[in-house]
Amino acid sequence: MDLKPGYKHTEIGVIPEEWVVKSTNQIGTPVRGGSPRPAGDPRYFNGSYIPWLTVAALTNIPASRLIVLETTTSLTEEGSLHSRTLTPGTLIIANSGATLGVAKILGIKCCANDGIAAILNLSNNVSPFYLAHFINTKTNYLREVVATGNGQPNLNTELIGNFKIPIPSTKAEQEAIAEALGDADALIESLEQLIAKKHQIKQGAMQELLTGKRRLPGFSEKWSVKRFDQLANIQRGASPRPIDNPIWFDENSSVGWVRISDITKSGIYLRETTQRLSVLGIQHSRPVSRDSLIMSICATVGRPIITEIDVCIHDGFVVFNNLRCNKYFLYYILSSIEDDWSRHGQTGSQMNLNTGLINRTEVPMPPTVKEQTAIAEILSDMDAEIDVLETKLTKARQIKQGMMQELLTGRIRLV
Repeated sequence: MDLKPGYKHTEIGVIPEEWVVKSTNQIGTPVRGGSPRPAGDPRYFNGSYIPWLTVAALTNIPASRLIVLETTTSLTEEGSLHSRTLTPGTLIIANSGATLGVAKILGIKCCANDGIAAILNLSNNVSPFYLAHFINTKTNYLREVVATGNGQPNLNTELIGNFKIPIPSTKAEQEAIAEALGDADALIESLEQLIAKKHQIKQGAMQELLTGKRRLPGFSEKWSVKRFDQLANIQRGASPRPIDNPIWFDENSSVGWVRISDITKSGIYLRETTQRLSVLGIQHSRPVSRDSLIMSICATVGRPIITEIDVCIHDGFVVFNNLRCNKYFLYYILSSIEDDWSRHGQTGSQMNLNTGLINRTEVPMPPTVKEQTAIAEILSDMDAEIDVLETKLTKARQIKQGMMQELLTGRIRLV
């Protein structure tokens, strides 16, 4: 393969000629945090002397936030003597748990537990922010290839020390790359925070508008309480058996087969499914036309969604047919009580609801479809605004991913 002028082959890929490949051991000293024992001993834990950083605490920090500014708990002074104290500016790497392979920079002085590694004595000509960004492009590699252990994979200091990193020859270039990626992170985090705020505003609006605590101008008639069987005919889906028989499926079919996984990350509308049913499969399931309101009744219990395609639903869903109210208002009512279903559903191998329970559940209802529609339109506008922001967030993440692939390999040079 021909090389672009100014580049060279290395053990970790093609990089600019003046860049070097070094192991972590060559630019710093990997060490592991320390945990006082026994865990939970009041002599050491829940104190107020120094922040206590754990792997669990790292899971609460968004991927877009590189700097650790707080922890959830603190150690006592005696506890700090049985741990490892780290200073601001230190590069840390989670070496176990859900965040294994994730790198951050400390913005505070703290103690770290033994699920966290740190790179001490980092060379003055190496930027910790550049290193953190590069390590975060290799998180999956560290988890799936480098980490050892069967039940609970982990990274020890030897594995971290042998990890190879491409390093620009000047700190100025490293810092320029880190700054560009930091700006991308700042945009992502600002969008994440704005989306979270919009969700909170919508949640508050739902609590007021869907209960009648707040009335819209022009409406004053008294609300009533209705059972779901007074608002719709509720029918359960059906599943062809055995469910894994390939005769039920046809990837060229226009009729989707709704699975729980299809709705867990969807918004108000279902626009695609991962599987499609054959003609025979459709005959053994329950067809649902587009623009129908369906709801999951097992596993992810009580999740409503409106179909934008022709689908069939299996017996883990119900469909609300012959509606006697505004469909979108009913959707938002179902959304508002989704968390309540788990307290009333049947338990077995997994939580589930039955149509009898759904039918007799009571909800507050405006007396006119006109008021129901007005409320639904307000909430729908809020959802539309959130959808626009989430689309921007997805694009921002994709752009950052592309930047990382280009900048951290030297394909694009900043200085």
